[in-house]
Amino acid sequence: MELVQRAAEVAESFVKPLGRRWFHVQAVAARAEELRDAVPSEERDILVAAAWLHDIGYAPEIAHTGFHPLDGARYLRDQEWPDTIVNLVAHHSGARFEAEERDIGHKLSEFPFEDSPLLDALVAADLTTGPAGERLSYNERMDEILSRYAPGDPVHRTWTRARPVIAEAVGRAERRLAEAQPR
Repeated sequence: MELVQRAAEVAESFVKPLGRRWFHVQAVAARAEELRDAVPSEERDILVAAAWLHDIGYAPEIAHTGFHPLDGARYLRDQEWPDTIVNLVAHHSGARFEAEERDIGHKLSEFPFEDSPLLDALVAADLTTGPAGERLSYNERMDEILSRYAPGDPVHRTWTRARPVIAEAVGRAERRLAEAQPR
């Protein structure tokens, strides 16, 4: 079965029951399709598959630690998904910052971190998509996330610290996409 189709089916089975999050995941996958040209051609299906799978760690049957990037990556590793996809799910959208904030960075280190065009594009797809699938700018998405958490919450602290670093990743993905477009 094609990688992207398989990823979409797995995501649907785990995330669709979660309601609104399913709209987010579908829109992130669609956004990843739009960003395909920001990565080398041989990585485009990996990007879209990772976009489908990035939030499966929220599913109750997978959520063992309560940290969805880690739970999703562990599940995918156990199901023998390609390492690149597993690592992208583990490290999507600033997961390393939140893992440090929650003092579980050592657990996330089970999965190698690679700062790459592929990760940049996945981050851009996720963090320009709102919780119900609406298209947002990166700053609108950050403001939306921060509005849901009190300043003392680990998520709020994470994004206050990670925001400028992750903005650079989103900017790199958008520049790569613009450079790949015919003139």
